Parts: sequence; structure tokens; C-alpha cells
Amino acid sequence: MNFLSHVGRFIVAALVLMVVGWIVPQFSVGGFWSALILALVIALLGWVVEGIFGKKATPFGRGIVGFIVSALVIWVAQFVVSGVSVSILGAILAALVIGIVDLFLPVSTPFEAAK
Repeated sequence: MNFLSHVGRFIVAALVLMVVGWIVPQFSVGGFWSALILALVIALLGWVVEGIFGKKATPFGRGIVGFIVSALVIWVAQFVVSGVSVSILGAILAALVIGIVDLFLPVSTPFEAAK
């Protein structure tokens, strides 16, 4: 993937996070820049988790483990990005909504793109 496609993916992810912040209670994003940084932090945390535990335990892995890890990654990311406030319930609901959106707008992970 080239640089512009990565930038486009992060812009779309930021827009999705802003919509999720509007839909999901107990999940708020301060604005577009906070959402963009949150998307970057979520991607980096997901990459770290995938590197340590393997693909099955990542936000990109399907199933209950991937769902739980997605919620944890979203919850932990709030401590890195200012302007973001997420409760545990908000992180779980956000992971659910993002998972549903991913059904319609799937994105490949950097590891899948390299294969």
C-alpha cells in the first residue's frame, strides 16, 4: 500500500470513530484531530497486540477474543489521546459498532497486505 492509501484509511477510521462517538453512549471524541490520533493509537496498539499474541488475539481476529481485545484497545487508547473519554461499557459498545461497520467497510491489516 502506498502512503496516500494509508492516509485515506486513517481519515475514514477517524470519521467512523466520530460517528461512533455520536451513536454510542459513554464514548466521546473531542473532534476530528482527536479522532485521527485515536485511530492511529488504536492501529498501533492493535499492531503491538498482534505482534505479541498472534492474529487470533487482535482486533482484526474474528471471534470473542478479538472482540474483547478490541474493546480493551479502545479503552486503553483513551489514556493516550486527549479529548477522548470512554467507559468500559462505551468501549464494548464501540467495539460492537466498529465491528458491524467493518462488515460493510472491511480493511486489511498491514500483515494481510504483505502476503
